Amino acid sequence: MADHFSGPRILFDPASDITDIFAFPSPDRPGRLVIVLDAFPAAAPTALFSDAITYRLRVRPVAQAAEGAAFTVGGTEYAFDFTFAVPGQVPGSDEPVQIGTCTAPNGEHVLFRVGDETPTEAEGLRIFAGPRLDPFFINLTGVLATDATEKLAFQPDAVNTLQGMNVLSIVIEVDTQAVFGPDSSPLFGVVGETVTSGGRPVRLERMGRPEIKNVVLASKKFDPVNSDIEIRDLYNEEDAFAVRQDYAGAYRARFNANLAFFDRLDGEAVWPPDDQGTHPLTELLLADFLVVDVSKPFSEDSCFEIETALLAGREHATCGGRAPNDDIVDTIYTLLVNGIDGPRISDGVDSATRPATHQFPYLAAPNPTPPDLMTVFAALSAPPEPGAEA
Repeated sequence: MADHFSGPRILFDPASDITDIFAFPSPDRPGRLVIVLDAFPAAAPTALFSDAITYRLRVRPVAQAAEGAAFTVGGTEYAFDFTFAVPGQVPGSDEPVQIGTCTAPNGEHVLFRVGDETPTEAEGLRIFAGPRLDPFFINLTGVLATDATEKLAFQPDAVNTLQGMNVLSIVIEVDTQAVFGPDSSPLFGVVGETVTSGGRPVRLERMGRPEIKNVVLASKKFDPVNSDIEIRDLYNEEDAFAVRQDYAGAYRARFNANLAFFDRLDGEAVWPPDDQGTHPLTELLLADFLVVDVSKPFSEDSCFEIETALLAGREHATCGGRAPNDDIVDTIYTLLVNGIDGPRISDGVDSATRPATHQFPYLAAPNPTPPDLMTVFAALSAPPEPGAEA
């Protein structure tokens, strides 16, 4: 899944588990950057944001590097910190009430109420936080079967593993000219993080591009260097804009091995490694942040378009980033297996339980009776035997 349950440690702390990050220009207010952080996979109707965690969105200007398929990251950072109070209660009601605070890059504090369907407005900002229907969709059975059989194992008309599930969402719309300044770059790198609140912050999880941890990095069996390491917990601790060099070699080894595996899935190699065994996508994906251009109009299914244009040596044509309705599983398997302009691969699931809208806060209202968490665990723990779905 995009980033749900992305490592053994995060399984025990769902409130800190980021499921998805989206970044796209506002469909109805051009020039404004929308960022969505979803957390708490398979959230029950009573789920609330943790009062011990800071949910952080980090934005930096990026530009194409002078050489190679990579982006350089600017030194200026715009961070939005979301913290939540201990839930209270309205007199005469059994419903819990939770108040959140958004700390903007200029230090301004904006208070909002969790679950309030009327967005909170502040100078250059529009904010929503609360339960939403999970916008992500995936044929997880096919993904697990592909890894087990080492062949593409997607079936048409497959079932969305996250059907009817809820998450907790933070949605912020930013007037980039007002908040970042009139001279800010239109091309941004975006990451989401959960960190401990108070004292010295400790990064619990981070996410940039979808399916980097759970698809690209998860499997250990192809990695000749780190075959006994669950690398995702270590990777979650990293600053997406500056990976620790002490561990960069381990990440590169996993990327090189697993990306080569995906390239072999159809029996044809479209990503030949260099003479050092480095896969052509490794450095690009190791810089793990969404790249979005707010000067372009909103468009769906543009995720990875800026990256693939960079790889192809052409100008990007869309806003890039990632919108909630993007069919990211099809996109990433197509890129990894068939290359930049190869034929589209489908995992057999094409939409979420209910698609996102083009109006703030974009994500659909939560399911009042979502499936329980054990349904997800059952799907995760029961991959088909090799050869069963090839």
